[in-house]
Amino acid sequence: MIKFRKLLLLPFGWVYGLLMWFRNLLYDWHILPSRKFSIPVISVGNLSVGGTGKTPHVEYLVRLLIYKSQIATLSRGYRRKTRGYLEASLLSTAYDVGDEPLQYINKFRNLLVAVDENRVHGIQKIQKQHPNINLIILDDAFQHRRVRPGLNILLTDFHHLYPDDYIVPAGTLREFRAGASRADMIVVTKTDEVLSPILARMIIEKMKPKPWQKVFFSKIEYGPMIPVPGLKSPPPVQKIHSILLVAGIANPYPLVNHLKNLCFDLETMIFPDHHVFTQANIRQIVTRFSDMYSKNKILVTTEKDAMRLCKPVLAVEIENLPFFYIPISIRFHTFGDQNFDQTIIDYVNRNSPNH
Repeated sequence: MIKFRKLLLLPFGWVYGLLMWFRNLLYDWHILPSRKFSIPVISVGNLSVGGTGKTPHVEYLVRLLIYKSQIATLSRGYRRKTRGYLEASLLSTAYDVGDEPLQYINKFRNLLVAVDENRVHGIQKIQKQHPNINLIILDDAFQHRRVRPGLNILLTDFHHLYPDDYIVPAGTLREFRAGASRADMIVVTKTDEVLSPILARMIIEKMKPKPWQKVFFSKIEYGPMIPVPGLKSPPPVQKIHSILLVAGIANPYPLVNHLKNLCFDLETMIFPDHHVFTQANIRQIVTRFSDMYSKNKILVTTEKDAMRLCKPVLAVEIENLPFFYIPISIRFHTFGDQNFDQTIIDYVNRNSPNH
């Protein structure tokens, strides 16, 4: 049934894909302008509509470079209620700047976090107002062709590789698979804890990277549970019997698998990616949690969802519940001399204004 539905939707996907192909062609032929900047600009993005793990990979880059460079991150601020250029602060909310920028500013106090749907304008504002910034990381900008980054990093999900996907609405691709040729580096994300070199080679053969493209493999690492900000959550019980996972993410399966190892009974309430929680949603969550037959039970969400749940009007209804989020980070598998960190550092050193 699913395959038949995809076949029905494929013609619509081809129409959309051809429009994106023609748009990319106009940029490739320099008919539409694409701006290159004097400082290193690293873009992190994907071909699909969300779910590849951009946020922890951006955080990885920040941790790698923040003591070597003056860094700014720039994104459009997905699902924010504001427009134009805006800098995040500790007083910002997810509704001001988006959940990912809010997550960055709360983690990295020496990081400039800005949002602007027009990335060219955003970079210009950063350079004008913060001339000390010498490195910009673009979050989710693979299709934003108006900026020509010095280093283009493309992410693809280990369990949902772009060679196996289709153009929306038949699949999740934003453009034809051939768009992957614009990447300088390809990262296969959310791999298993142990990845054999044989399987890695099979995946590389499937993706058919260009000769200049380096391919890397990353995996998720989960941190200890942390109370959702603004709530009076008691410490998690030692032996958790039941967990209710509340998540608004595209691909919750890695977190689901992780939580299954932490409890006897796992229930889920999955919302659309970047879901804006309402008071009605909160009441549904509270009711579902109350109906769970267990004393040793907690609620768990993602770090991005926690940024939206801590809105005061929502937090007041869940402030006394045991509600936690699990921070995640990523690590890279190492095969031969393919060293991700060194590749990034070499690019930044080569393109630094003071080099």
